[in-house]
Amino acid sequence: MQEALTTRKEQVAQWFKGLQDRICAALETADGATRFEEDLWERPEGGGGRTRILRDGAVIAKGGVNFSAVHGPMPQNITNALKVPPGQFFATGVSIVMHPVNPHVPIIHMNVRYFEMDQNVWWFGGGIDLTPHYIIKDDARWFHAQLQQVCQAHDPAFYEAFKRWADDYFYIKHRQETRGVGGIFFDRLTQGHEKYPQHDFNTYWPFVQGVGNAFAPIYTHFMHKYKGVPYGEEELQWQRLRRGRYAEFNLVLDKGTKFGLDTNGRIESILMSLPPMAAWEYDYQPAPGSKEAQTLQMLKKDINWLA
Repeated sequence: MQEALTTRKEQVAQWFKGLQDRICAALETADGATRFEEDLWERPEGGGGRTRILRDGAVIAKGGVNFSAVHGPMPQNITNALKVPPGQFFATGVSIVMHPVNPHVPIIHMNVRYFEMDQNVWWFGGGIDLTPHYIIKDDARWFHAQLQQVCQAHDPAFYEAFKRWADDYFYIKHRQETRGVGGIFFDRLTQGHEKYPQHDFNTYWPFVQGVGNAFAPIYTHFMHKYKGVPYGEEELQWQRLRRGRYAEFNLVLDKGTKFGLDTNGRIESILMSLPPMAAWEYDYQPAPGSKEAQTLQMLKKDINWLA
């Protein structure tokens, strides 16, 4: 059994490395003005990764496409939080955040990951979510339609369940607003899952690959669509405020950030998701009827963007 597990985790990690390569190539082509910098790192307790950062581009102000594959003894606080037996763990994945130059281009995040421990404990997690500075319903509808297609290719029940999960997860409780228009989010997909007992590694893995492969076509679509739209200081100030909301979520609520810190992860890679510049204005209130006010009104849970 252990030999099979080793083969499985190596298969997943190798595919994730290739996904990082393909996404970076697509983003460099779409940006056209800069290339990713690569930073190879090792984790003292075991494993390491490749952090790739793109900055000061024509379309991307700052973006990261990270690959990691780490292993070692599971910290006790994580063992308790995940409710798993103590032992050795292996975790690998690709994590992406893009902060654009133009406020009309949305922020996007994707993560696909695989976690494994002794005693045949394993699961997949991940998702994609979109954070427009200005919400346009047709764009939200198109984005969710792409994710629905990915889900339906593997299980028709996935989209509604994982869309709802994203609404709940990417929710800034202290602001009572969603981070953006959501997307899909899933975690601990494993054999014997109470909601999906028919699925095993051989069905979850192609689904996770489908999610990973969807990223580049989705985001380059928005890059090309909005990179030339004019903007001014008013839009830039709003962009900085929305970036501030994004930073609040990642630093206060995001479980991935907490896991990385609790497992002695590499701090530069963990915090690559933060924008290059953000702002917080005391008690900011947009003008009634403005496009900023309209966006705030749509930062709600449970919106059916496909309607």
